Order: sequence, then structure tokens, then C-alpha cells
Amino acid sequence: MPPKKETNLTRPQSAAAADAAVVEQLDDNVIAIIFSCLGPVGIMRMRRVCKKWRDAAKKAIVDHFCVDSIVNYNAMRAMTTALPNLQQLSICSLGKGHKYIDGEDPNERRAAQTANYTTHDINIISNFRKLRCLDLGRTRLNGRYPFLFNFPLLQQLKINCYYLKFDLDMLAGLPLLEELYCHDNQFLTGNINSLRVLKDTLEKVTISFSPRVQGNFMDLADFPRLRTLTLRETSVTGDIRNIGEGDFPSLKSLTLPKGVYGGTGYEFQHISDGPDIAMAVNSIKKQRPSLLIESWHASLSEDSPDWYGLDDEFDEYYGDDRGAFPSPPLHVRLVTAGSRVGYQWESADGEHPCEVNWLDPEPHRESSDYEKYIRELRVIERQVRFFRGFQQPPSRDAFNVRLRNFVENM
Repeated sequence: MPPKKETNLTRPQSAAAADAAVVEQLDDNVIAIIFSCLGPVGIMRMRRVCKKWRDAAKKAIVDHFCVDSIVNYNAMRAMTTALPNLQQLSICSLGKGHKYIDGEDPNERRAAQTANYTTHDINIISNFRKLRCLDLGRTRLNGRYPFLFNFPLLQQLKINCYYLKFDLDMLAGLPLLEELYCHDNQFLTGNINSLRVLKDTLEKVTISFSPRVQGNFMDLADFPRLRTLTLRETSVTGDIRNIGEGDFPSLKSLTLPKGVYGGTGYEFQHISDGPDIAMAVNSIKKQRPSLLIESWHASLSEDSPDWYGLDDEFDEYYGDDRGAFPSPPLHVRLVTAGSRVGYQWESADGEHPCEVNWLDPEPHRESSDYEKYIRELRVIERQVRFFRGFQQPPSRDAFNVRLRNFVENM
């Protein structure tokens, strides 16, 4: 009797059975590695197949999950036990009428405004003990949440929560932290000296629009791995002239607040102080050619005896559109043309600069930089119009005479 022929139907069934047998023989650690190539949604589906796959899912390394809705919040709740090895978590607003439960010592006004919101437990994220990155972006958190600063493997922390209350010394609970980003945290307190517990790990520190943060930026000068330091709109103080050649050995980008001598927005008392400040900043740039000092400028303080604004006689011309006319050039910034550096006085909007005060000699005509210098110099010179002929702010009288002529010729 001839052998029975295998049908097209039995062949794929046999292959499927063979595949299932191979999968069944796989160790759950191997399955976990395979699961790690999937996103959290895919893993949550696969774990339903059997107990072995469920156990493997708990061992899988999950890359990233974003909670930006109630649906995703409920998914995260399930993941806290099903996928505890989540690596990166972003917590955002849950939507209108929803908030995370208030923490300790909440802002009473904010709590009253959101009293009728549906609340959700934020503490559940403490189950993700292997978090590497945590991003808290406008999550409507209100008060103190100590558990947020108890992730032993965390390497990156981003916080943008106006009413979240915490102190910099709480970061001691994040011993492996490499990158810290805090923006618009009005209730963040502490001294940046508290960051010294993270001296050997921190690579990037950005604390901006957090006015209660204090200290001297030089307390971080010996951080060996620090590459970015941004302290814009904080109460940090110091003096850039104190930066020595051995300080901040790895620094590539520096933005200091106006409370630091030479910081962005620093306010000085006399027009005669302007050149010294510009030269101090330029000295740091010469010392560190690769250092980026972003958007640097300094301004004459309105408390200065040298300060002046627009006279009342011009109000009839300005009306509600005062910005359409030049204002006194009481702000100073660095300018570059090729490799040549100088500084300019300019109006508050930056639209009306004075002539450049060069700090470097003109490049030699035979140098490789000369053509670039000439090209950029022409751009700078075209921008000088209203204050042409002035290398520093004119006197009040001289400014008013020029402004009258400007208005009469409109």
C-alpha cells in the first residue's frame, strides 16, 4: 500500500507544532530578551499566552512609556506589576478634570482650584525600581513627594512642575544621576552645594526659572564630568573671573544667572563698568575656545545714576507703540567677525546697536580667516544705523537730539 501523501493542510500544522515545541524549550530569560525588543503594548499582549511568558515579561527590559491620558495611566498601573523593569517613564498631564493626588504640604490655593478633580495615585511609579530616566513634565503635581527621589538606578531626571515642592538635597537619593533638568519650578529650594554628593556622576545640570535655588556656582568647579551647566533665572551668585584653568575640566556649555558677575543679564552700576564685564567674559572664552556661553548680555541697572529712559516729550509720538522707536543703548553683548571678538552697546530689543569696540586686532590679510572676517564684518556694520558714530551710549541730551531728528524725518 503506497504511503499516504501529506496534504497542504497538515504541513503548516506540523511546522506550527515544531515552532511551538522550540519556543516551549526556551528558557524564560531568553524569552525576556526577545520581549525586550517589543514595546510595552506588545509585551502586555504576549504575556497573556501562558504563565511562562507572564513570568518572562516580568524580567523583560522595557524601554519607554508615556502617561499622557487616563488610558495610559491605567496601562501604567497594570505595568507596575506586569512589567516592573521599565527603564524610561514620562509623566504628563492626564487631561481636563484629572490630577495626581496632592502630596505633603500642597499649595492651598492650587489645591482649592483643583478640589473637584478626579485624583489618581502617583505613588505607584515607585514600583519601577529599575528606572533610568524619569520625566515629570507639567503633571500638575502639588506638594512634596519624597518617593520621587528614591530611584537608586536613575540616571536622568527632568522636572517641569510649578507646584512640586522639593529641595536639592533630596537628590542624594539618586546616587547614579548623570543629567538633571529642572525648569520653571517655583517651589524648588536649596543650595547647589547640595549637588556635591553627585560630584562624580553629574554630566549635565540645567536649573532654570527656579528663583529659590541659591549658592555659588564655583562650588561645582571640581566636578570632573560636568559638561553642561545652566543656571538661568536662579539666585545663584559668584564671579566668572574666579574660574581658573583647572576648574570645570570637562565643561562645554555655560549659562550663568544675572546674580553672577559676568552672568547672562548681569546688571552693572556705571556705563564705565561695561567694558570690564565684556572683557571678563571674553577672557573666559579665550581660555576655553570650545566653551559655549549662550545668549550672553549684560545691562546697565535702572538704579544706576547713568541710566535714562525716554523723555516725556516723546510720549505723543510713541503712544502704545513705543517699541517702534529706538531706545537708549544701555545693554552690552559680545560680537564676532571671523576670529575677531568685540562688544557692542545696543537697545533693549537688540535692533539698534552702537559701533563695535574690538577687543582683538584685525586678522592679517593673508590669513585663512580674513575673508570670513570681512564678510561677517559687513553684516555687523549694516546693522549700525541710528547710533552710527557712537561706540558707547550717548548722553541723555545727545540721544534726545538724535531721536528728535529721527521723529521729524519720519
